Amino acid sequence: MTTAPQSVLRLATPADTSALADLARRAVSAKFEYLYKPEDFATFMEAAHSDAKVAKEIADPGMRVAVIEEDGALIAFCKLVLESTLSAGYSDAQRPLELKQLYTDPTRIGGGLGKRLMDWAMAEAGREGADEIQLTVYSENVEAQRFYHRYGFAKIADIEFWVGNHCDPEFLYARRMLAQTDGLAGAEQV
Repeated sequence: MTTAPQSVLRLATPADTSALADLARRAVSAKFEYLYKPEDFATFMEAAHSDAKVAKEIADPGMRVAVIEEDGALIAFCKLVLESTLSAGYSDAQRPLELKQLYTDPTRIGGGLGKRLMDWAMAEAGREGADEIQLTVYSENVEAQRFYHRYGFAKIADIEFWVGNHCDPEFLYARRMLAQTDGLAGAEQV
């Protein structure tokens, strides 16, 4: 009788750099590569998911990078920016946190890994005292939009996202957090 592999959610370390960059490139390629000219996609991937970029993010004290590891392999990840870069002019939040990326290995989508990471992100936002979580989602990525809606996120603005020389329509989503009480913060009920 074999036992099911155990997966562990933990913060990324510098030793995860190459595996995390590879997972990001595979996940993004599987979902979006068909949308772009090869040169635009290559430019974007180098800027957003190179080993050097991932190493910088893991080392950044203004970010939290969580991974889910199973049998020594990274199978999902989530990146949080503790001070959102997205809110300018779209939100009145005082301490917004940005969910930068939440990706799962393309062969593992639908197995609850995204939920584990989102639950971690919500708890982390509470620990950091964030009053809002913000993220962007591609306007035609209906599956991701449904996932975020389940967590109470709503569209607050139409924005642009550039992939090389290609401009995509994106949605800026936000979700308010409850005020802290007794040292704990929670998600606002919607």
